[in-house]
Amino acid sequence: TLDSHGVAAYDFSIEDSATFDFNQSWLPDPSRYKLTLLHIGSLATIVEPGASVLYDWAMKCAEFAPIVFDPNVRPSVLGDRDRYLRVVEKWVEISTVVKVSEDDLEWLFPEISPLEAAKKWVADGVALVLLTRGAAGLMAITANEVMEHAGVTVDVVDTVGAGDSVGAIIAEAIVKDGLFNLHGENLRTMLNCAALAAAITCSRVGAEPPTKRELRDALEERV
Repeated sequence: TLDSHGVAAYDFSIEDSATFDFNQSWLPDPSRYKLTLLHIGSLATIVEPGASVLYDWAMKCAEFAPIVFDPNVRPSVLGDRDRYLRVVEKWVEISTVVKVSEDDLEWLFPEISPLEAAKKWVADGVALVLLTRGAAGLMAITANEVMEHAGVTVDVVDTVGAGDSVGAIIAEAIVKDGLFNLHGENLRTMLNCAALAAAITCSRVGAEPPTKRELRDALEERV
């Protein structure tokens, strides 16, 4: 459902569904395909029995490529905060990049600020935490820098898919520039693209991120 400001809320009906009941044989062999990057997250990493299958597979993928993890926390599905945090942090331990919302971190770590929580994950070994903050924009946290980027002003129609648009920009930047080149100006460029992509997604109904051409044209207009 969407409120009067286009902000989405979710109800999940997964009881007795087959959605998360799958096995290892359905997943591609990372040693054969030599993947470039794995982007994974949300309920598939939380709900059993599929979550454990995916975790074991992701461990194999991590031998070949960076993992970008998006917790996309859904307390309505698993309301036990301590249990939820244990599962999320298990995935964080094998991830190179974590894309997470301010709301997610406020729920997982009610005693500390989202920035402190992000710094904790970086101290534990994550190379980059990308913190999304809605209209307030984005923040990138690495071991050497904390970089903020303002949100792009837009008439919000529907927020569904905005976070996923940011995740896509992160994945593209890693493949294009290389993870360890994402600092300084390259990091700022990524944040600018991510903020704009999220804004475009919010400006229309449904999870419809911008095409590459739409994003390029929008970036040129802002120069």
